[in-house]
Amino acid sequence: MATVLIVDDDAQLRKSFEKLLTDQDHYVICAGSGEKGCEIIRSTSVELAIMDVRLPGMDGLEAFQKIKQYEPKLPVIIMTAFGTTDTAIEATKLGAFDYVLKPFAVPEMFTLIDRALEAGRFMRTPVGMDSVPEPGTSETMIGKSAAMQEIYKAIGRTAPTDTTVLIRGESGTGKELVARALYQHSRRADKPFLVINCVAIPETLLEAELFGFERGSFTGAVKKRVGKIEQAHQGTVFLDEIGDMPVGTQAKLLRLLQEKTIERIGGNNIINADVRIVAATNRSLEKLMEKGLFREDLYYRLNVVTITLPPLKDRLNDVPLLADYFLKKFSAELSLQNPGIAQNALSLLKQFPWPGNVRELANTIQKALIFSRGCPLDADDIAGIINKQQASTDTAADEEALKQWIRNLLRTGNGRDVFSVLLDRFACIVIQEVLGLTKGNRTQAAKLLGLSRPTLLTKIEKYGLHIETVVKKE
Repeated sequence: MATVLIVDDDAQLRKSFEKLLTDQDHYVICAGSGEKGCEIIRSTSVELAIMDVRLPGMDGLEAFQKIKQYEPKLPVIIMTAFGTTDTAIEATKLGAFDYVLKPFAVPEMFTLIDRALEAGRFMRTPVGMDSVPEPGTSETMIGKSAAMQEIYKAIGRTAPTDTTVLIRGESGTGKELVARALYQHSRRADKPFLVINCVAIPETLLEAELFGFERGSFTGAVKKRVGKIEQAHQGTVFLDEIGDMPVGTQAKLLRLLQEKTIERIGGNNIINADVRIVAATNRSLEKLMEKGLFREDLYYRLNVVTITLPPLKDRLNDVPLLADYFLKKFSAELSLQNPGIAQNALSLLKQFPWPGNVRELANTIQKALIFSRGCPLDADDIAGIINKQQASTDTAADEEALKQWIRNLLRTGNGRDVFSVLLDRFACIVIQEVLGLTKGNRTQAAKLLGLSRPTLLTKIEKYGLHIETVVKKE
C-alpha cells in the first residue's frame, strides 16, 4: 500500500481517483489547490503525487517546483488537457516522472502509477553495503567474502564521480542493487534515477522511450514526447541488459556519451543532456561485438569502470549470512514467526552451486519458510525445494537459449523471409535430433514426429541432411 496525493481542482476527478486507488489498496489524500498540495507534502509522508497543471491560485508548474524542493525524490505525475501539453513537457524536463493527457485510460494510468511508485522506492530505499540491517529498513548487498569486499570498495571509489559504469554479472547476482548504491552515494542522489530495461521494451519503442520524439515523426506520434534521458537531467539513468540494445539505438547512446547531447526522433534541435549512465549486462559484449551486434566504440565508452559481480557459487561462505537475512526478511513480510534454520540445512545450502544466484537462494528460503509449519528449516525442507527448482531452471535455461537464438536471427535477418528461415532452421534441428534418436530409422522418426514417411523424406532432402552424418554425430 502506498500513500498517493491527488492535486486537482475538479472534485469529481478527485473522488474518482480516491475510489479507484483505494480499490487498489492505496491510501489517497486529496487537495484542490497547489497551495494545499504543498502544505500536505511538508507535513505528510507521501510516496507519489498526481497533479493537474491548471490550478486556481498557484499553478501546477509552480506547485511542482516547490514540491520538488521539499521532496526531491518524490515521483510526480503531471495531468494536463490538450491545450497545455507544452507546460507538461516543461514540468517533465524539470523532473516530473511523466505526464498524461486528460481524459486518460484507467489501465494505462494504473501502469504508470505502478512504475512511478517503483521508481520512487528505488530512489528512497537505502542500499547498504557490508552490513546486515534489520529487514524492512533498507536493502543490502550482503557478503564478507574477499570478492564482495572488492565490490564495496569499487562502489565507494566510483560513486562520487560522474564516470560511466558498466556492471557485469550473471542474472540474480544483484546488478540493480549496485546501480542503486552508485546513485545513492553519488553527487546526483537528490536528482532523478530512472531504470530502463532494454529487454522489456520492444526494439521499435526503445529509442523513443530513451530519446523522445516530435509530433508526427512516425505513425502514432500524435504529440511531442520527452524521453527518459531528457527527463533525468542532472540525474542518473540505469540501462539494464544493455547487451540487448539495438545497434541503431546504440549509435544515439554513443553520441550522448561523447557529446552530452541528444535529438528527439523527428527533431532537428540539439538538446543538452547532463546525465550519468550506469549500464548492466549478463551477456558477453565481446562476443556480441564479434557478431556485429554491439558497437566496439560504445563498448569502450561504457567500459570506463567495470564492476563484475561474482556468481554465488564463487562465494559460498556468504550463503549462511544471506540465508539468515532472507529468513528474517520474509518472516517479517509474511507475518510469520522466524523458525530459524538448522545447521544441516546451512551445510546443504553451502554445497549447492546456485545457478540462479542470490535470487534463487532468496526464492528457496521463502518457499521453505512458507511450508515450515513453524519448525526450524532442516536439510529435507531445503532439498525438496532445490530439486524442484532445478528441474524448472533446466527447462527455463533451454527456453532462454532458444529465445536468444531467435533474437539473434531477427536482428540479422533484415526482414527478408525471416519467419520462413526461422521455421526451416528449427525444423532442420528437430529432424536431426529425431534421426539421431532413432539411429537413422526414417519410419520410426516419422512416427515420433507425427509425419508421414514421404513428408519426412521430402524435408530430409530439402535440408540436405545425410543420415550417416547425423547418426555418427549422435
